[in-house]
Amino acid sequence: MKTVTIYSTEWCSYCNAAKRFLTGKGIPWEDIDLTEDDAGRVALEERTGRRTVPQIFVGPVHIGGYDDLRALDNQGGLMPLVEG
Repeated sequence: MKTVTIYSTEWCSYCNAAKRFLTGKGIPWEDIDLTEDDAGRVALEERTGRRTVPQIFVGPVHIGGYDDLRALDNQGGLMPLVEG
């Protein structure tokens, strides 16, 4: 199973929703808290082109945010990506 990484902040409701969603599907995840990490947020923006959190990766593959995660799951693509 590939590692799922969530870049988040403590106060982000979509970050918490993504974590609950993954936990509910039995998918383990790793959190990288950017709440007080300005350099980390800049690096994430350079890597993804996005300024918002959560930003979710399955292995090296950038999924996007919470809505992107749910859309991928609805299309049947999340589990094959995680298990692949």
